[in-house]
Amino acid sequence: MIPAQYLFARKIAGAALATVVALLTACTTTPPPSEPIPPPAKKGITFIRSDYANLPAVDGHRWEAALTAFRQSCSRIRIDAVWSGLCSTALSLPNSAPAAESFFRSNFTPWGVEIPAKKGRTSTGLMTGYYEPLLYGSRVRQPPYVHPIYGIPDNLLTIDLGELYPDLKGRRLRGKLDGRRVVPYDKRGAIQEKEAEMARWAIAWVSDPVDAFFLHVQGSGRIVLPDGSFMRVGFADQNGWRYHSIGQWLITHGHLSAHELSMQRIRSWAKANPSKVKAALAQNPSYIFFEERKSDTELGPIGAAGVPLTPEASVAVDQKYWKLGTPFIVSISQERPALAFTQPVIAQDTGGAIQGALRFDYFWGFGDDAGAAAGRQKSAVAAWLLVPNGLAPEEVLPNGAHAPR
Repeated sequence: MIPAQYLFARKIAGAALATVVALLTACTTTPPPSEPIPPPAKKGITFIRSDYANLPAVDGHRWEAALTAFRQSCSRIRIDAVWSGLCSTALSLPNSAPAAESFFRSNFTPWGVEIPAKKGRTSTGLMTGYYEPLLYGSRVRQPPYVHPIYGIPDNLLTIDLGELYPDLKGRRLRGKLDGRRVVPYDKRGAIQEKEAEMARWAIAWVSDPVDAFFLHVQGSGRIVLPDGSFMRVGFADQNGWRYHSIGQWLITHGHLSAHELSMQRIRSWAKANPSKVKAALAQNPSYIFFEERKSDTELGPIGAAGVPLTPEASVAVDQKYWKLGTPFIVSISQERPALAFTQPVIAQDTGGAIQGALRFDYFWGFGDDAGAAAGRQKSAVAAWLLVPNGLAPEEVLPNGAHAPR
């Protein structure tokens, strides 16, 4: 049933264009990750046809992980004629590294990706890492579980602006009613101060506010309940405000230097400065609302593509540039700490900070070890789009693309 507040907001929105424009300036209007997003007018991507002999070497086991991830995507993409036959082939193969490598090499052509840079063009972008965190909590508030994980509040409005103004197709606005006006929804700081009012929407309570914050950053996680069972939670909606990095705030205020910045250092700072944690968290106005996910805990969390993520084979991408389910080969390197690998990956997720054609977020898996790896990653990356043989790159991109060369 559609909430009455939503219907009312729809009626008044046509007469409140000034309010809508103001909200667009203040708030994020990005659609939920599972919905198609129109590409920008000028992507500026250049595709350069290559072959596997000219790519960095890939370890055999990495092909097998990518095939596992691709098979997961097939539950959603096989209805598309581009992928139907490939999915049938992938699902019929044995689970082996040689079979996986042969599948990708035989059925896909690699195309290098270049984007505009300050001076000319570049084939180098940025890859960070993320993971599924482990938290300790309860379904009811009881010490030490006193930090809330909220579901979607009843007063959060989501308005599809494309229904009112065709030029804004694909954009959504989030807010709440103030009398007859639609105003921006509360920022994180205000939500933190309204615990008594917000408590009715809590779906869980956890023991550590910093763990709760990193759950917001990662977008999904598992909560160990007092009886030892797991509760899996994932992204349901967002308050409409853009994400601000807590790391940048710590650098600006002299708490950490840029070269020290990592997830582990942020966590260590928080544990050493408990009285400052609330203010540090409040500087990020974005707030995520969660829902319980009844998925198999033997599999990864459900990504924006609607399928379980595969550790070390799934990546988050910018949907303005790439369709979910698309395979790539990525080659990454960084000096501190040393990290380098080349492997096939599948685009299966999105994220608020993942913006640009050469911007990826690499899913490391579940738990503390995965979290440590994700927290250390900030890598230079080169990428090759894997295009089904016989097709051009623009045929697998959202709403068309630019001609390759």
